[in-house]
Amino acid sequence: QVQLVESGGGLVQAGGSLRLSCAASGRTLSTYTMGWFRQGPGKEREFVAGISRNGDSTYYADSVKGRFTISRDNAKNSVYVQMNSLKPADAAVYYCAASLSILLRTTKEHYAYWGQGTQVTVSS
Repeated sequence: QVQLVESGGGLVQAGGSLRLSCAASGRTLSTYTMGWFRQGPGKEREFVAGISRNGDSTYYADSVKGRFTISRDNAKNSVYVQMNSLKPADAAVYYCAASLSILLRTTKEHYAYWGQGTQVTVSS
């Protein structure tokens, strides 16, 4: 079993950038496909970005494509998402999640392990 802890959230102005980090413990991160999800107030938790076990494949929600970049460092047991050109619509609690699926999944049901989330607030 893996434990995940997110960090890096905060308040940023529209157009600004943030880098979220997800640190894993308990099991080698390379075992898992990783994803970032977010949940805004009154909204469903939605997929943001995913990365394959060795990092050679990534996938993004259309809403963040070209602005967000997911990456991982298995040696450091960490996953990151660089978020640029942030918009007020990006404000949410961001969650890191781990999946044992070999395939890169975009639905939360395929992710068994979750962090506690980190808040991102974007001011207009």
